[in-house]
This record gives sequence, structure tokens and C-alpha cells, in this order.
Amino acid sequence: MKHARIRARKCHQIARCIKSSLSFLDATGNDPQSRQSVVQAMRALVEKKLTAGTSGNISIRAGQGMLITPTGLAPALLLPEHIVAMSLDGQAAGDQLTPSSEWQMHADVYREKPDVNAIVHCHSPYATILACAHRAIPPLHYMVAGAGSYGIPLAGYATFGTRELSEANLRALAGSRACLLANHGQLATGQSLEAALKLAELVEELAHCHWGALAIGGPQLLGDEQMDAVMGAFANYGQQKVPQ
Repeated sequence: MKHARIRARKCHQIARCIKSSLSFLDATGNDPQSRQSVVQAMRALVEKKLTAGTSGNISIRAGQGMLITPTGLAPALLLPEHIVAMSLDGQAAGDQLTPSSEWQMHADVYREKPDVNAIVHCHSPYATILACAHRAIPPLHYMVAGAGSYGIPLAGYATFGTRELSEANLRALAGSRACLLANHGQLATGQSLEAALKLAELVEELAHCHWGALAIGGPQLLGDEQMDAVMGAFANYGQQKVPQ
């Protein structure tokens, strides 16, 4: 009975968060399951060693707005009712937690890239090392095509949480689904939260490869024709139909 009351209270809290945000965005996607998916993805970042402490943030598109992680809350303490529902111009119901300081960067991506439905920003170790050295990731490995580009670009430095950083990020994402943020970390996008998280993992793996190759004399890069062939092969890569 006690556990039932606790579950009912939590459901009520989540429902109240959803209801309070309906004046700011369409209810589509603003539901307990969507909120829980963001919580699980944020915890996965820690489990995969892509972030630590309270750094990093995740969002998903929700109707005409987005759901985004709050600022300064460790993933282990994060609950569905803590996820902030807000519009793309920064409006959020007053009884919610304060959204991530990087909400502008997320909102601008959703506004400029209608095919993006999820964003993962983290300070993964090797991607951050390269970002601090102002080194983009070149086509040293064919899997850079996983970002839809011939390399992982580097966005210029700007103070976190500013419009300047958001603008630099958009420029870097003009031809790629992911980028490094100078002296900061990395950002990955996707049509789904699962895709964005997988891309963040890939960026970190490629950053590790580049860091290691630089340590032993530098990588031997793939040429444009070779990458053209890879991009063509990627068009039909993976399972095209899910087995029944």
C-alpha cells in the first residue's frame, strides 16, 4: 500500500509538470515516457563515461517546443518530473526547475534543423581534449561518415550558455550531425534520442582514435574519393527491415 501511494504521488507530480507546461508547447511528446527516456539517456552518459558530475545536457523535441534536462542536477538524482518543458524561445512554466544553461543551443538547432528530434551535449574525455586543442576530427576512419560528413567539425569558442556559442554551434552543424565545441566538449544530434546518443558515443570513439594517432606521428587520412564511396555505402548500411 505504501509503495502504491508513492507511485501515485510520483505520477501526480509528473502529471502536474505536464499540465503546467501545456500553455508553452503542444502536448505531443510531453508525457511520462518521453521524460523517462531523457532521464535514462542522461544516466547512460555517465554509465558510458561520456560525462561526469553535473556536466552535459540532453533534450528531445516535444511538439512545438522541447523537453530538456535541468541545470546543476546530477543524473543519479534526476527524475521524470525534473525534466523541463519549454518553448523554443525560452518560455517555461514557473513551477519547474531551471532548465540547462545551454537551452538556447538546443532550441536553435531544433528551429534550424527540422529533421533533428534529439540532442546530446557532453564533455566526453577525448572529444574534450581535441576541443581544447582546437583540433577537428578529420577523415582518419571511415566511420566519420556516421555523422553525415567527411569529418567532425570544430565550433569556435564562446562562453557557455550564450547566443554566440549557439551561433558557432549552428555554423559547425551546417554540414554535419555532430561537432566539437572549442574548449568545451561535443554535441551530437539525431532523429531519435537513441540515434543522438549513439552518435555521441561514435564521436568520442573517433576522438580517441585521433588522439592516439596524433601521439604516434599523425593519421593517414582518407581522400575525398574514398569518403565518397563510404558515403554511398552508408546509404544502404544496416538493417533496412526489422526481422519479424
